[in-house]
Amino acid sequence: MSRTIKAMEEKYRQPSLDMVRRTFTNSETAEDAQTVVDLIEEIRSMSTYVPELELIMADENDEVIGYAMFSRFHLGGKYMDELLLLSPVAVKTELQRQHISKELIGYGFEKAKEIGFKAVIVEGNPQNYRSRGFKTSADYGIVAGESVGLPAVECMMVKELCENARDHISGVVEYSEYKSLK
Repeated sequence: MSRTIKAMEEKYRQPSLDMVRRTFTNSETAEDAQTVVDLIEEIRSMSTYVPELELIMADENDEVIGYAMFSRFHLGGKYMDELLLLSPVAVKTELQRQHISKELIGYGFEKAKEIGFKAVIVEGNPQNYRSRGFKTSADYGIVAGESVGLPAVECMMVKELCENARDHISGVVEYSEYKSLK
């Protein structure tokens, strides 16, 4: 199967939302899926949006089969030009476990590094992100704040895009700017 990674284009905006909605409805609930779709639309309208880092993977029929969004993120007003948030990531349910997210995220890391970003944070299952180089962020002074509500401290992770980036980036992760996450 032929697969292509692309930055978001207008023709993929709605199909990507539809795929994300189906994927999260299958794995979580319809309400959770709507929250994720709302988050995508909200980030698209924010100054933190980085169009070249909203990525899709399309198959040979030009159908969206994978999605990953990296957006600017700050810790207490700092690091906006250095730090990214990876959220959400989705792969068409029947194609999961085929390295689609791995390829999308890896491509995103390379593009982000080219643009000049230094690190990426993600909230999720550590088993899904450790193999991609993420480490528990609390070990590097990046901790989840009250608006995050982590099930475990290990679920907030950070990945360096350039050597020693974690040495100077620290602070509290808050989602208070995102209306969809309240």
